[in-house]
Amino acid sequence: MSVIPAESSYVLFFQVLFPFAVAGLGMVFAGLVLSIVVTWPLFEEIPEILILVPALLGLKGNLEMTLASRLSTLANLGHMDSSKQRKDVVIANLALVQVQATVVAFLASAFAAALAFIPSGDFDWAHGALMCASSLATACSASLVLSLLMVVVIVTSRKYNINPDNVATPIAASLGDLTTLTVLAFFGSVFLKAHNTESWLNVIVIVLFLLLLPFWIKIANENEGTQETLYNGWTPVIMSMLISSAGGFILETAVRRYHSLSTYGPVLNGVGGNLAAVQASRLSTYFHKAGTVGVLPNEWTVSRFTSVQRAFFSKEWDSRSARVLLLLVVPGHICFNFLIQLFTLTSKNNVTPHGPLFTSLYMIAAIIQVVILLFVCQLLVALLWKWKIDPDNSVIPYLTALGDLLGTGLLFIVFLTTDHFDPKELTSS
Repeated sequence: MSVIPAESSYVLFFQVLFPFAVAGLGMVFAGLVLSIVVTWPLFEEIPEILILVPALLGLKGNLEMTLASRLSTLANLGHMDSSKQRKDVVIANLALVQVQATVVAFLASAFAAALAFIPSGDFDWAHGALMCASSLATACSASLVLSLLMVVVIVTSRKYNINPDNVATPIAASLGDLTTLTVLAFFGSVFLKAHNTESWLNVIVIVLFLLLLPFWIKIANENEGTQETLYNGWTPVIMSMLISSAGGFILETAVRRYHSLSTYGPVLNGVGGNLAAVQASRLSTYFHKAGTVGVLPNEWTVSRFTSVQRAFFSKEWDSRSARVLLLLVVPGHICFNFLIQLFTLTSKNNVTPHGPLFTSLYMIAAIIQVVILLFVCQLLVALLWKWKIDPDNSVIPYLTALGDLLGTGLLFIVFLTTDHFDPKELTSS
């Protein structure tokens, strides 16, 4: 029996289109929310919390999208067909996500504090406690909600014969940014009040989340599937957090100069990571069906995946998938940018850039980002498989983090270039 994905390019396109559109809408709203909350007292008084934003938004790649990819593979292999199988898999994976969320959020807040300390040489411990409490509360609560949603999506997709690889990761992205940003703004504002009155409350919150950690570890450790990730799945999670935090450092610098950049950041970053995650999930499922970890299918070698021509212009199924996903980039961004213009039309404080130069540069940046991510995706899946590392647990964190870093950097270049050649496009309403 052939393990090559059976759906045609048309089926792939239409299965991805709806969740991609929903994901884009979620990212548009996330960008609008970010452009509003950066003016709140939380971000005005503690600007370094902006460094946390890409790292926390990146949790959807670290945790929820990886969970979606992992569960999609299990569903496609028939390991979630009985109610007992579903129960065991779901409980263990939810516990694993809580472990990962707690550790990554704690490290992200520490890294953000270090990045904030470097330029000034001064560190406010109360600010550090506030960032850590906000980060932990945001990561753990948002991850729980989104993980439960992923379970529902994958079980429903399986029931109606829809390939969860095509649907789950885009839906994880659709609500990931918006949910995380909203929760961060809420908890951060609450903890800011505590910081100004009863600063010890932030320390209590941190201690409570850390005390729950052994409980989650115990549950995750009881399942063979999550046990492997619990012990050996930390490198991609932590590395991607560091990459995203580097993007956050760029974001903090860029937003100080161009406020409206915060509106476009989640959209550009999210679309690239979203499309690459779909490809990663499909490739990972194929490799699981086609062979054993450590041996590439069909006697392939890693060098096969270093060819740009093979990745984008060949007749192979993954090359065809890459072309279909690339076709969504420009029309998708045109629609999302139109929505941004529409929603900010009545806002006097949030003037969004528009004009032929900005739009052209923005589209070029979006295409460059997605081409790089799709190429890295197929190479990384093959490399990790060869190194006996499950790509379901490792590839998407790297891709979404790289998408954040590339997207933020390219977007900053777009704003700088537009500002140099036609600054009116950035300021005219």
